[in-house]
Amino acid sequence: MRPAHPEVLRTEALGKSFTLHMQGGVTIPVLRDLGLTLRAGECVVLSGPSGTGKSTLIRSLYGNYRADTGRIMIRHGGDWVDLAHADPRVVLAVRRDTLGYVSQFLRVVPRVSTLEIVAEALTSRGTPPDEAKLRARSMLLRLNLVPHLHDLPPATFSGGEQQRVNLARGFIPNHPILLLDEPTSSLDAVNRDAVVELVAEAKAAGTAILAIVHDMTTRDAIADRLFHLTPLREAA
Repeated sequence: MRPAHPEVLRTEALGKSFTLHMQGGVTIPVLRDLGLTLRAGECVVLSGPSGTGKSTLIRSLYGNYRADTGRIMIRHGGDWVDLAHADPRVVLAVRRDTLGYVSQFLRVVPRVSTLEIVAEALTSRGTPPDEAKLRARSMLLRLNLVPHLHDLPPATFSGGEQQRVNLARGFIPNHPILLLDEPTSSLDAVNRDAVVELVAEAKAAGTAILAIVHDMTTRDAIADRLFHLTPLREAA
């Protein structure tokens, strides 16, 4: 019997709510007492209707949102780190070396070329610039981004082209854990298939992936299991 892949992420009693200060301080609970585990080499897809907190969970795990309660435990450098209570310098180190994130939208420095944007995900971790650019170009080609776009800033690209830049930047560092927030929402069938291949290769290499995927065909192709979220109806 094969040993189970090691656990690399877990949440314990995780809670998150939002306070609407412009509406009398109404508090909207989104996540409550949430327990999730993620193991190396698996892809877990979040499921549930709109408004159940899927994107809130992804952003909380990455540290974009500060959790109200509970813990976010990340396996980082051989130790467990509670990202919900970590020092900002530790959060940055976890993001650099352990925890990748592909959001729905590309946010980059203006006037920087696409090739440099993707290569920076490697050079920031110590890869020599020439090697980083070669690998970046190869990844962009895998995602069917034509060569004449590589030296252009992506600000004027189509939504699908920008999403492929985002995906290239997210997959190229080979983080042990990768968060994907609707990674194929703007892609055609050919490019969705390319993402499915990248996910399969990442899992085979031991990457743990947590994803939001609304396209059912893509979801079924990449998910090892689903994690269902239900809405919290009441407000306080």
